[in-house]
Amino acid sequence: MSQLSSKRLNKGDKLQLLRETEVISVPFGKAITLPQGEPVEVMQARGSTVSIGHQGRLYMVEGSNLDALGLPPVERPILPKGASNDQIAEFAWQQLRTCFDPEIPVNIVDLGLVYGLKVVDLLDGRKMLNIKMTLTAPGCGMGEVIASDARRKIQGAEDLSQVNTEIVFDPPWSREMMTEDARLELGMF
Repeated sequence: MSQLSSKRLNKGDKLQLLRETEVISVPFGKAITLPQGEPVEVMQARGSTVSIGHQGRLYMVEGSNLDALGLPPVERPILPKGASNDQIAEFAWQQLRTCFDPEIPVNIVDLGLVYGLKVVDLLDGRKMLNIKMTLTAPGCGMGEVIASDARRKIQGAEDLSQVNTEIVFDPPWSREMMTEDARLELGMF
């Protein structure tokens, strides 16, 4: 299961880390370690990650480290070897639906940020996945964090040797690219 457990964290919940925890700094995408007992505030809990605030900075806690917040860990789903290209593509779409901008409570697929993906068979028998995606604005600082999150989650497909994310701005993103559910969630009609 790639979603958070039935125990919910809510925006504004104040917690202390239950153990030393690797987190990803936003928007830089660099992994750092926060010590046990550090106070954090939940900013968003969606998909298989939780965004937290700590000392005025924003961080993402990945699913495998959720036990540090008192939740059961969420292991990265695996697609075993031997999957067809269609199965790999479906797996990739499922994983992309668990990726969230750390500041927006809608997954990147429903937000309209993913323009497409393609599984490529390489000459040496390996497979590569190319993802074309965009950002809500060209100056958005979350691009590398979102792209890295997508790559990490999709690399659970054992037949993939490489996942490439290309961030493009043509066509430019607009709110019309969001699903109806996403517009409803964000109050954008």
